[in-house]
Amino acid sequence: MNIFYSVVEIVVLLLFIAAFIKVYSDNKIKTKRSNLVKTITRIGIFGGISTILYIVPLFKFPVPIFPSFFEFHFDEIPLFIAGFAYGPLVAFGSILVKTIIKLPFTGTMLVGELSDLLFSTAFVLPSAIIYKKMRNIKGAILGLLLGSFIQIVISVIGNIYVMVPFYMFMYGMSAEQLLFICQLANPNISDVGWTYGLIAVLPFNVIKDAIVILATFLIYKSSHKLIDNLQ
Repeated sequence: MNIFYSVVEIVVLLLFIAAFIKVYSDNKIKTKRSNLVKTITRIGIFGGISTILYIVPLFKFPVPIFPSFFEFHFDEIPLFIAGFAYGPLVAFGSILVKTIIKLPFTGTMLVGELSDLLFSTAFVLPSAIIYKKMRNIKGAILGLLLGSFIQIVISVIGNIYVMVPFYMFMYGMSAEQLLFICQLANPNISDVGWTYGLIAVLPFNVIKDAIVILATFLIYKSSHKLIDNLQ
């Protein structure tokens, strides 16, 4: 719990610094440097919000039909808003901020953080890039759907061939031990290879992405006043 409060304090401090830089840049900086300051400010704000949604227990929860180490959280929503409002650079910077803040307090020996960095990047960046070229509803929908498809494919393949072996290596766990944990949630998972990928990873990410996409649409439409204040 002390670690949790330490993380929250860091995030709050980061948001305070970002807000201070924003005020300072609006009043004092009128050169090209202001663009860099604005970019850093946006990254700090959206990275901080994403971090809060990533670490605060209130905003994340396990899903009973999936393995216990699968957790649903809403941290990608502010990343999408950042990408749509300010472009892929701010979105990726926000992903990095979230990951860096979380790293010193990791409970997954880096496995969860690296997975989240890879899969969030695969989800958010394609969407932000497409929307930057097509700034309309069609571009947003196309970007979100393409980003979701890329993220799901990378999640399934990446888990099977990279993250699962890395997870077992870091925890000194055998495939049988990991399979036992997975079967506690779903007995239909017969191995930690393709059945794990298709029965656990695939449906989990489809459900998560659908909820994130819907929430992003609803929140982005109502967040223009906040975004305008950060221009």
